[in-house]
Amino acid sequence: MAKWYADAAGYRKLGLKADDLIPEESDTVLLALKRLPPKEAYDRVFRLRRAFQASLAHQLLPKDQHTRPEDDYLYLTPIIKEIEAESRERDDLESMVVSKKKSQAT
Repeated sequence: MAKWYADAAGYRKLGLKADDLIPEESDTVLLALKRLPPKEAYDRVFRLRRAFQASLAHQLLPKDQHTRPEDDYLYLTPIIKEIEAESRERDDLESMVVSKKKSQAT
């Protein structure tokens, strides 16, 4: 079912990967994009620009430029999850209350 949906969504026909479709509106995603390796960041911008040009021309890319299913891996989602885990941990640490133990007199 997932393969059928990915094919029907059509983003692969524009040369995009699934993680290319994540909106860049949240601070978490923007931070994840900054943490991408330079080559992956360059490839992402290239894919987005190429897809935008194809969309403006109302054309799909040639079949040899479509994203193959084996090339459509999650490259941004793991970084986003890592940032969210860091944020939860930071929130937990900031909300922690430290109190001094009362010493017992003998």
